[in-house]
Amino acid sequence: MMKYYMPVGNTDFREIRENKMYYIDKTMLIDQLVGQSKAKVTLFTRPRRFGKSLNMSMLQRFFDIREDSRELFSGLKITQDHELCAQWMNQYPTILVSFKDVGGSTFATAFDLLRAIISKLYEKYDYLLNDADFLTPLQKKLFERFMLREAGSADLTECLCLLTDLLYHFYHKHVILLIDEYDVPMAKGDANGYYREITDIMRYMLSKALKDNPCLKMAVLTGCLRIAEESIFTGLNNLSIKTITDTDYDECFGFTDEEMNKLLKDTGLLTHQPVFKEWYDGYIFGNKEVYCPWDVLNYVDALQKNPQQPPMNYWANTSGNDSIRKFLKSDYDVSEDFETLLAGGTVRKIINPNITYGDLTANESNLWSVLYMTGYLTIPPGTLPTMTSNNPDEVKGMFELPFTLKLPNKEIRMLFEQTIAVWFEETVRADDRTELFDTLWSGDADKLAEIISDYLYQTISYFDYKEDYYHAFLVGLLSGRRGIIVKSNDETGLGRSDIIVKNKAKRVAVVIETKRAKTKSDIEKLSRDALEQININKYYVPFRNEKVIKYGIAFWGKECYISAE
Repeated sequence: MMKYYMPVGNTDFREIRENKMYYIDKTMLIDQLVGQSKAKVTLFTRPRRFGKSLNMSMLQRFFDIREDSRELFSGLKITQDHELCAQWMNQYPTILVSFKDVGGSTFATAFDLLRAIISKLYEKYDYLLNDADFLTPLQKKLFERFMLREAGSADLTECLCLLTDLLYHFYHKHVILLIDEYDVPMAKGDANGYYREITDIMRYMLSKALKDNPCLKMAVLTGCLRIAEESIFTGLNNLSIKTITDTDYDECFGFTDEEMNKLLKDTGLLTHQPVFKEWYDGYIFGNKEVYCPWDVLNYVDALQKNPQQPPMNYWANTSGNDSIRKFLKSDYDVSEDFETLLAGGTVRKIINPNITYGDLTANESNLWSVLYMTGYLTIPPGTLPTMTSNNPDEVKGMFELPFTLKLPNKEIRMLFEQTIAVWFEETVRADDRTELFDTLWSGDADKLAEIISDYLYQTISYFDYKEDYYHAFLVGLLSGRRGIIVKSNDETGLGRSDIIVKNKAKRVAVVIETKRAKTKSDIEKLSRDALEQININKYYVPFRNEKVIKYGIAFWGKECYISAE
């Protein structure tokens, strides 16, 4: 079987094609943009790691007048349309700029990064400076300030508009502008406290480049969210916004079943298809179910190196879990909804397509919308509300209906579980827990059961309530306190005790054995059985010099019953 090189982390279309890396053909995106759509400006909103940057690189290589792309696109679908290629391939000056790296913990850092990106962009067009008569003195001065990273905030608002103007007059052709990850600066600003400052710059920069720009042939933008409230796109004529709910372009981002089957067949991995589907499939864009390309390419690459490699959570390492954490730290009670999702169920929520980063937590609908738009949640196939026209009132009405939402796959479920576990641990450690430990050392079984049950109701379970869930819950609850030693499954007596908690200062050792009841009526008996198990197996023997308290704890759902001696 031939080994294929997966373009993991590579979003440069030229490099992928020249180095003969595996490429899933998405070139019919070009036909939809210029052969079918009449939009002057198109915005694609898709989750992270779904091929946005690679598609933008592909568009740049196809359109750019400074490229000769015939070999790059040889054999790809778009070349079958000879008339379109003759009209568009390498016929227009093309600008590609990405704002994915504009971030940092402070506005000063983000501003410096933004200046650096614009500097590198202008360096690509330094040949425009060679013609002394081409630029006016003011344009030349501003051009040099951009290149030297000396531009102020007011200057930066002109950077894209000026470059389109210069290229238009240099080539005597209208300009194609491609802006990748346009919303990252606002997202980073919201997370780090400089949202308004960075949004002001981006608003005016994009507005000047896109609105009533006579030098512009066409513009394409990508991002995670559609932002309306900041007025970035206010007054922009012929703007087409394509979200994950739209049926056109639904095959252009992510891998379809057909594409996945071909990839797995080519790489000899068809037997792994059920694993790929369980872990990385399940996202619904328009009417298409798609896989996450980042996960797929990473796992195919890993399997080619080691056929026994188990699936991993690749997406979490790049996208983070900020959206889930925002929910958990908000004032909205989502515990029952999250439990339903983790159990494989669905929830019904209103989705707001016009989200403002600065107001993500303003209402619960915004938070659910973020989880949906950024790929943490999806909809079951066939449940997307349908429209019969492009009437704005009908489009608006679609989003006034509740969407059915679910977790797309095993990878995202694991991400939810891990994030919730960390959140609960942080919450517990921030809690004083004095009453919990005082009761633990006292041997008061009834009061301890009441306190532990209260903590169970505060957290979000994984709904299957396995015995190891309760074990992990108790270990987390009792850990992280100064002077307290917690041991799990430690060899003591004639076997392994579930949990040992020692307080050196008080010279007290607590031995805990846990059981999970199948019915509520069983919990009292099981708690006594757990206590008996401690005595039969003599888990308390190593603690002859300390006061020993034994607890048999039985759980059912979010309730517990404790027997003690």
